[in-house]
Amino acid sequence: MQDAERKLLSLLMPEGLLEYFQILEVDQVGNQLHIYLDELNIAPTGYENSKLESKGFMPSTE
Repeated sequence: MQDAERKLLSLLMPEGLLEYFQILEVDQVGNQLHIYLDELNIAPTGYENSKLESKGFMPSTE
């Protein structure tokens, strides 16, 4: 994704969201934008040196 596109999309989403998520794809469906995100593998503050295990995520939501 181009840097300009990423900056534009960041204006449509809650502040700070792109610190924890990567934009995978953007589709226009009629007058809607469908933005697909993938969570970045970032440990919460204070847990950087802990052994953490991902349990997966729920199905996508709209």
